[in-house]
Amino acid sequence: MTISLQYTHMTVTNPDEAIAFYRDALGLEVQNDVSNGDFRWVTMGTLSQPGLGIVLSEPHAGRSQEDGDAMAELLAKGVLPMINFSASDLDATFDQAVTAGAEVLQEPVDQPWGPRDCAFRDPSGNMVRVSQA
Repeated sequence: MTISLQYTHMTVTNPDEAIAFYRDALGLEVQNDVSNGDFRWVTMGTLSQPGLGIVLSEPHAGRSQEDGDAMAELLAKGVLPMINFSASDLDATFDQAVTAGAEVLQEPVDQPWGPRDCAFRDPSGNMVRVSQA
């Protein structure tokens, strides 16, 4: 039996801002863009990992009003789970993210537990970490 990750979901406040950020800061591409009423689910990914996607959606997309409100509150607090990427050139990736307007949380640094990594926030406040591959 073989199992692999296919999608992970990220809640964002504005899908268009998120698309621009993940495209310009990290080089991801839109793989799918599905609308249903007032909401969208946008899958982004990269050719280096075919079949793996990040689905971006707003807090109320596919959720009850109560659950969407709770997600929006957690997103506003910046406490939703972070996403971690690996890059072949951390410094170039960091520079590209800064140029794209990322809010820097940590410049590239060698961590005492091993990896060299950096951290920033996307336009919705989600933490994004990138480590050297």
